[in-house]
Amino acid sequence: MGVATEVLIVDWPRVEATAPAAREELLIDAAFGEVYSDDLSEHGWSWPSQPGEDWYGRYAFRNSLGSYKPHFWAGHRWDHVRDFVEPTVREALDRFNDALFWHGLEDTTKAGSGLPELPCPWDADLLLWCPPDHVPVIAGWWRQAAPRLESVREPFTRHAAEPSGWIRDFASFADLLTDWGEVVVQAERRGWGVVALRC
Repeated sequence: MGVATEVLIVDWPRVEATAPAAREELLIDAAFGEVYSDDLSEHGWSWPSQPGEDWYGRYAFRNSLGSYKPHFWAGHRWDHVRDFVEPTVREALDRFNDALFWHGLEDTTKAGSGLPELPCPWDADLLLWCPPDHVPVIAGWWRQAAPRLESVREPFTRHAAEPSGWIRDFASFADLLTDWGEVVVQAERRGWGVVALRC
């Protein structure tokens, strides 16, 4: 079936106030408790309504069915198109993508996010651990790239589009990036971090 993921934005001090051994359970309860939905077509934010539980939000990516595969394939497609993208857009998207879902870009292109790799001290099975001080930097890269995202359409269609599988065309690529942009901008507004649980 492959790897699934649940993406949350979280109030960092609230998570870190929990005993280290209990943090994974706290995050799992947040992702699969009140805000969880079995609706595979769901898209957007889910927020808890219980008193005292206003420390997290869950984001459902469109057309992902909860799978990590679209994130992987978006990175893979980016790898094939990035050399044909206008340099300022390429630089911003290199950093944005590398920080969130296409880790290791720096190893192959020397164009990664440049953010320091911090070990996750939470003893939790996470695909992404993004502390609040990284979020404004990543959101800044999104603000640079978003107005010029349409300029990626032609090179994507020519060099990366595929007739089947995940992230087949520019529209699905742009949707995934726009969803990640929504996640980091909302986290930035709140001063929160971002985590993606491996499910």
